[in-house]
Amino acid sequence: MGTLIVDVETRAAKWSDLPGITRGSLTHWIDRGNFTEEEKRRKRDDVIARLSLSPFTASIISLAVYDVERKSGAVYFVSETVEENFAVDDFTFKQRTEKEVLEDFWEGAVSYDVFVTFNGRSFALPFLYHRSIAQGVRPTVDIAKERYVTRQTLPYHVDLLDEFSFHGALAHRPSLQLLCGAYGIENTSLLGGEEIAAAFSEGRFREIAEKNMGDVQAIYQLYEKWKEYLAPRSFLNGLEL
Repeated sequence: MGTLIVDVETRAAKWSDLPGITRGSLTHWIDRGNFTEEEKRRKRDDVIARLSLSPFTASIISLAVYDVERKSGAVYFVSETVEENFAVDDFTFKQRTEKEVLEDFWEGAVSYDVFVTFNGRSFALPFLYHRSIAQGVRPTVDIAKERYVTRQTLPYHVDLLDEFSFHGALAHRPSLQLLCGAYGIENTSLLGGEEIAAAFSEGRFREIAEKNMGDVQAIYQLYEKWKEYLAPRSFLNGLEL
């Protein structure tokens, strides 16, 4: 049974480049609210700061995958300069456009029975599906949208944030970094999520791709912890079929 770890990095479009109807839909509540001009400015700044979190206002600039059984990974990344393919550890890095990133992902996705993400249900999967629509790329598999692993059918989707927060029951949803620190897992990522936009603007494309790789490596180790200590028996039995 093939298992694929998946993670994406995204970059917001420039506010001025968004269609007027999009900008209006994001800020109409501010204009209609009873706020001071300073409050309106702060709220608009907050809206703009969060553009990278939505597939309707941002694009995928890096996608990292890791085949658990083959111990082999790849990172497909967007760059504004010509980049040669290169390798780090078990990962091959390849420059692509966003459309090519999505085409490569969906082409390979048909070979897997389990997809593993961290916050994938709320972030990675919406980006993969909605950006595919925007780029005219048809998804090849229906990655499980049912929240609970015990109710899913192949292919499974294990969202480790969901699993480790007990499907939202935990008072504070832990970050990937927090879980890695708690369980003694090394995360080699050199960038925080909030630093991605600046890194892209500065042309640090490889650094973003290597950050993406580091997160996938950490997610893989976290998945091994989950399988050993928390995975439902029905899921483990399904892997053995």
